Amino acid sequence: MQISEVRVKLVENRSEKLQAFCTITLDDDFVVRDIKIIDGSRGPFVAMPSRKLSDRCPRCGSKNHLRSKYCNECGSRQPADRARSDNRGRARLHTDIAHPVNAKCRQFIEQSILEAFQIELERAKSPDYVPPNLDEFEDYDEYPTPPMREGREATEGG
Repeated sequence: MQISEVRVKLVENRSEKLQAFCTITLDDDFVVRDIKIIDGSRGPFVAMPSRKLSDRCPRCGSKNHLRSKYCNECGSRQPADRARSDNRGRARLHTDIAHPVNAKCRQFIEQSILEAFQIELERAKSPDYVPPNLDEFEDYDEYPTPPMREGREATEGG
């Protein structure tokens, strides 16, 4: 696997822990967005894209984030401590959407991203600095939309 491109967009208020968002392209074929660079106690680290975990309301069955005290649908009070704990005893409130499956791959990705982050920090010192657009991937439109499989209808917006 090769990382063909790393795009880093610095956050405007870097006094917070979140320093930048990042998008990587793998083998000129696969894009991973919403990677975060966070300022940790031992320096910047890479956080893979994640989503909030949720569960269902015991009363109405609608989905609610694990930190919700009340159901978004029916308003009933949700039980406390619904989140499972990780191996350090902390509540698991998020799960990775995409992540490396071994330490060697994680180190390779982190090193590439943090190098690009340092370069972007240097570029940002220039008075004519223009931040990159992470959503700008022109070549998506070059390829036709693949045909839908039989028995599956196209839906609006996707």
